[in-house]
Amino acid sequence: MKTIAPNLNGQGLKIGIVQARFTNEVGSAMVDVARKKLLELGVADDDITLATVPGALEVPLVLQNMAASESYDALIAIGAVIRGETYHFELVANESGAGVSRVGLDFNVPIANAILTTENDEQAHARIQEKASDAAIVAVELANLLNDLDEE
Repeated sequence: MKTIAPNLNGQGLKIGIVQARFTNEVGSAMVDVARKKLLELGVADDDITLATVPGALEVPLVLQNMAASESYDALIAIGAVIRGETYHFELVANESGAGVSRVGLDFNVPIANAILTTENDEQAHARIQEKASDAAIVAVELANLLNDLDEE
């Protein structure tokens, strides 16, 4: 049996990040953490592109355009959807998540979904570090995995 080991070497990879600004304090902190982790993994700062959008529902459209450009090895979706008093939370959380997944599958590009869905601001702040760092790791690992599979 052949096993493809995880590869976290980001050298030469181009990564696109789309950040929802609606919860800008959380999103901006997540971008900083993800960028730092990408740099630690060897992704060059010039190979990281950040685009911001008004909210989580707009993230999939920009991801789709980035994916269609074929300029990126992987993409990262960043933002936070925090529960309010109405059904709007479920709509935004479900539709943004489905849109992110659909873009990845339609364009065969890895997308690390780091759009938080939390009950309150405290939960969102508590997840910034781990979720953003994980997203960077996932983006690099999956970009390398797909590149390895393409060479098979």
